[in-house]
Amino acid sequence: MGNSKSTSFFYKLLSLLSVIRGYNILVLVLAQYLASIFIFSPKKSLRFVILDYQLLFIVLASICVVSSGYIINNFYDVKADKINRPIKTTIDNVVSQKTKLQIYFFLNFLGFVFGWFISWKAALFFAVYIFAIWLYSHKLKKHAFIGLITASILTISPFFAIFVYYKNFSKIIFVHALFLFLVLLLRQLIKDLENLRGAVANNYTTFPVKYGERKTRKLGILIIILTFLPVIILLNYSGIGYMKYYFLFSLNMLLFIGYFLWKSNLKRHYVFLHNILKIMLLLGVLSLLFIDPSLVLERVIDKLN
Repeated sequence: MGNSKSTSFFYKLLSLLSVIRGYNILVLVLAQYLASIFIFSPKKSLRFVILDYQLLFIVLASICVVSSGYIINNFYDVKADKINRPIKTTIDNVVSQKTKLQIYFFLNFLGFVFGWFISWKAALFFAVYIFAIWLYSHKLKKHAFIGLITASILTISPFFAIFVYYKNFSKIIFVHALFLFLVLLLRQLIKDLENLRGAVANNYTTFPVKYGERKTRKLGILIIILTFLPVIILLNYSGIGYMKYYFLFSLNMLLFIGYFLWKSNLKRHYVFLHNILKIMLLLGVLSLLFIDPSLVLERVIDKLN
């Protein structure tokens, strides 16, 4: 009997991790801390950044509100996901819709409280963010341009909280942000192509539904061309250190994605491109370590001494 309960709990936990996309949350936390160390506050010690309780509260608030965002998105997309992702939907449905909603409200409350621990402005930011995610999931994602832009802005928003916290307004950070925004925009567009059948069945007017696959692919190639601009600027900026190799890799990957996207017309092609972009984003997070590897080495040696 006890074993049966523990197995049931394990499956429910696995289901919940699938709903909140645990992998994405881990990447978000890693990205927030690495960006804080290497981009937003490179002159501060590793110990100072890691032990900064206000940064910890920003990260915890982000985890809560982004996780709740995935839950509400899952709640509204249940019919479309049955068509687009039948296996994932089966795993997600181990946890009841009622339980998901209860966790959704609890996580939003926690996110707001963590924001309040920082300041009332941070609490307001996360409250607006919670509302924006709900509005996107309930209404905006069903519309072509608005859904596309909103999804990309919402994904990049947790970094905006850290950006404001450190008050680091250097131009190169804006260029980094532009690169990230355009890659996320491209990923969202390809994701819409991937989920075309579910969108049509549920009357979502996403970009591919409204304008067709050919025009969507053309827009994807235009986004790739626009992405070259921040990449070229970053490659000519000496402060990125060994991260320049990531941007050279990205340039080649974007050319490959553009070529493959133009030739694509099947769901499996779009899934393949979507996964490539996910790997590219993960490598981008990890490559932050190479902006100045000596920074880590010096700080570790300093800590040991």
